[in-house]
Order: sequence, then C-alpha cells, then structure tokens
Amino acid sequence: MTFNDIFKSSFLEDVSAFQPLDMIIALALSLVLGLFIFMVYKRTFNGVMYSQVFGLSLIAMCMITTLVILAISSNVVLSLGMVGALSIVRFRTAVKDPMDIVYLFWSIASGIVLGAGMLPLAVLGTAFVGIVLIALGVKKVKDSPYILIVECDDERAEEAAAAKVREVVKKYTVKSKTVSKSGIEMTMEVRLPEMSTEFVNAVTKIDGVKNAALVSYNGEYLS
Repeated sequence: MTFNDIFKSSFLEDVSAFQPLDMIIALALSLVLGLFIFMVYKRTFNGVMYSQVFGLSLIAMCMITTLVILAISSNVVLSLGMVGALSIVRFRTAVKDPMDIVYLFWSIASGIVLGAGMLPLAVLGTAFVGIVLIALGVKKVKDSPYILIVECDDERAEEAAAAKVREVVKKYTVKSKTVSKSGIEMTMEVRLPEMSTEFVNAVTKIDGVKNAALVSYNGEYLS
C-alpha cells in the first residue's frame, strides 16, 4: 500500500468533483428568489405585528434548502442519511398566521427546485406565485375591523350606546354580552374606515356608559 492509497477515498473524489461555479450560481439565484419572496411577504402582510426576523428567515431558508439539495442530488447514500436526520428534527415554534406557512413552504419549494437544477421552473414558478399573492393580497378592504368593548350601568345605557354605534358603523355584530350586578359589558365587532374612531368619545359621553374601549382586530372579517 502506497502513501497515495492511504489518502485515496471517496471523500477526496467528491471534493475533486465539486464545481464551485455551480454552487455560486445556485446560491446567487436562491438569494434573488429569497429576496423576491421576502418583498412579496412584506408587501402583502396584513397581520398585527410585522416580523422582520421571519422575513429574513425566508431568504435564509431558500438558500439553505438549495445548498442541501445540491449536496444530496448527486449522492444517493447522502440523500438517505439526510432524510433520516431530518426525520428526527422537531420544530416547536408556533406559526400564528396561516399565510406564514404558505411563505415557508414557498421558500422551501423554491430552494428544492433550484437545487435540483430546474432553473427556469424555479424562476418562473416563483414569479408566478408572487404575482398571484400580490394580486390577491394587496386588495384590502376599505373598512378595518375593530373590537368595541362598552361597559354600561343598565339596559337603557346599553340601548343608547348600540343606537350610537348603528349611526356611525356600517356593519357590526355582537360577539359577547356579560350581565352582572355591577352593570353590562358588551363586546361588538365593528368595521370602520381608517382613522375614524372619534365616535368612541361620543359613546363614552352617553349617560350610564362607564367606559368604552376600541381594539384593533385581526380575526375573520364580517361576511
């Protein structure tokens, strides 16, 4: 056995077969696609609190997925080992918005397709999905949903507050009503034009109304 035979291995052969240019092109395209996905997410975000970290994770996830697919696409043994390793990984971070799952899957799918060498499919598919999400997501309702909480002394004050709400609000629905010895607490979902919340001051001036609170709501819209 010679000195060269000692250091001869499949690992060294894989290193010699490695193409840096292919990796650079794939990672550069995954960066571009990840940035596009991030911009679409930022443009169409309708949640309560925007997360910059989640947007950046979409870019990193697309690049990392591309890197993994590049590694396992030419090695069957490595691909089987990667599947076994990923099967024991458990992610405990809760996804609050269902659309976040869409963007996560979109980023992973773009990285997989790009790492597999299907560049036209990755670019055109990502662009088409982005255009669809922008077309559907940018269209926002003119009226924003809010939760109105009113505390009243008696039924008379409750009826007066409800009448005041009907004068201003186009559409509303009662979510809950709590009656106790201390008074009545009524919770309503209302839809208001942006920055038109002055009517809350008028509600609090009604005799028998203890206080009124208006909270931004991110639940299902009224049908």
